[in-house]
Amino acid sequence: MNDFSKATNPNDANDMLGKIMSNLEAKIAAAKAAAPAPAQAASSGYQSEPLFSMMATYLSTGEGKPTVEKLQAIFQMEITPKKGAKPGLVYTIDMKNGAGKIVKGKTGDKVDATFTMVDADYTSMANGKLNPQIAFMQGKMKIKGNLAKATKFTPELFPAPTAENIAKYGGAKL
Repeated sequence: MNDFSKATNPNDANDMLGKIMSNLEAKIAAAKAAAPAPAQAASSGYQSEPLFSMMATYLSTGEGKPTVEKLQAIFQMEITPKKGAKPGLVYTIDMKNGAGKIVKGKTGDKVDATFTMVDADYTSMANGKLNPQIAFMQGKMKIKGNLAKATKFTPELFPAPTAENIAKYGGAKL
């Protein structure tokens, strides 16, 4: 800590500013290299789209089959860009048949419960930053249909969107 043998003194203010900027750039580059890559919004611009892709891959591996046997319901997620807007994304989540599946859009199947949320709120909930019950009580999540089945559908049913899980399940296209 007290070894100043490699220290240099700047000749003028420009020299000092140059050294400060190069040190700052090195620290920023090191921080970017160490930080996990944020989940990128899909081409639609919705942050939640990669989360649905991850869930679809998880179900396609058969890992969700025990959950399907417990839930026995079909859900629809309507994701809006902002509060009060019409849904820009709709997903049908079949947790009733086979190992389960997620399809972009409406499938025509009888839906047991429909959730409507703003994209940012859904993403916060999936990341564990927003409790589903609190989201419902604050009006951030609207539910139509069978409330008993809706309360069983929680973010814990699917892998958390960690860097490891995104790498494992993140490759699906819906």
